[in-house]
Amino acid sequence: MKRSLDSLALFGGAPRFAEPLHVGRPNIGDRQALLRRIEDMLDRRWFTNNGPLVQELEQRLVELTGARHAVAMCNATIGLDIVSRAIGLAGEVILPSFTFVATPHALQWQGIRPVFCDVDPLTHNIDPARIEELITPRTSAILGVHVWGTPCDVAALSGIARRRGLHLLFDAAHALGCSRGGRMVGRFGEAEVFSFHATKFINSFEGGAVTTDDDALAKRMRDMRNFGFAGYDRVDWLGINGKMTEVAAAMGLTCLESIDSIVATNRANWHAYEAGLRDVPGLALHAYDASERCNWQYVVVEVDAVTAGLDRDLLVEVLHAENVLARRYFYPGCHQMEPYRSRYPHAGRVLPETERLTERVLSLPSGTAVTPATVEQVCELMRFVVGHGPEIRARSGRR
Repeated sequence: MKRSLDSLALFGGAPRFAEPLHVGRPNIGDRQALLRRIEDMLDRRWFTNNGPLVQELEQRLVELTGARHAVAMCNATIGLDIVSRAIGLAGEVILPSFTFVATPHALQWQGIRPVFCDVDPLTHNIDPARIEELITPRTSAILGVHVWGTPCDVAALSGIARRRGLHLLFDAAHALGCSRGGRMVGRFGEAEVFSFHATKFINSFEGGAVTTDDDALAKRMRDMRNFGFAGYDRVDWLGINGKMTEVAAAMGLTCLESIDSIVATNRANWHAYEAGLRDVPGLALHAYDASERCNWQYVVVEVDAVTAGLDRDLLVEVLHAENVLARRYFYPGCHQMEPYRSRYPHAGRVLPETERLTERVLSLPSGTAVTPATVEQVCELMRFVVGHGPEIRARSGRR
């Protein structure tokens, strides 16, 4: 049936999809395996405090990443807090603004000043060429973020950190199961922090982990996640309650058992989007390096408003009306959020690529709740919208 502008839900038509399509809808894995783990947990009556499921999850993460240690946490934000304190960061830390706000928050919460660095326009990761100019006598570390699961330029960042005597950490929330130069994410820098939030491709309902090859650092983090206890009645560190629960670990283990099938689904969906959007003017799909291991979790599109005939925000508005709940990432940039916007009002002047990306990037639904057939329908809708971009913009009252 031939579509018309009046068929769009934004202009009075019925939504194209009866049920909402979400970005990051949780993957579940084998439901029966999860329930068996929970039943065993109930029988043991061991729900937290470094139980056997948490220990097993940590061992599985060690096997996957190749790191010497994996320290499970209640979430990745607490993981960032604990590793920063365990390493002894202070003063200023250089990191991208193009990230989830938890990354700078974990530093600011401890009185460490986040210093925002611009990103590479192709990889969307922190740009090593822009770091040196931001280093001051107060700088203690560089915190890279592996955006979309594409690892940072680790070699360049390691060289800067080594030359300038800085710590090097990575926020690897997007990057479990990914590699750079054939080496798995999890062993770069002094430590890497993973997220197992429900929206991540491997989730533990809510959770995270920090990986490291440093034995002493791992020991400090294990103590600090348990209030600083180093023994039965001995406290050696300022700690907090950062422990992962057994039921969270049960979910994490169940998802890890399905990692190959989840990745295969993500890959199939990404390639379906790539085929469906290949010739749509003004839309550029963020590509992955097929020679490396990748989780293919994020389907990211940059929108060129001039070529597409409408801007990213109007495209998102149309998609939302049709029940395709695309997301603007990482809008509007951490430097535009509080408390950073008030404290550093001119930060955007040195972040041109970051500000460009926050106006152009959107993430499309994927994961095991989406099929290639559904992706094809989403692409058909996007082709139609872009094909009528100027008319849609005019009817919506946008310039």
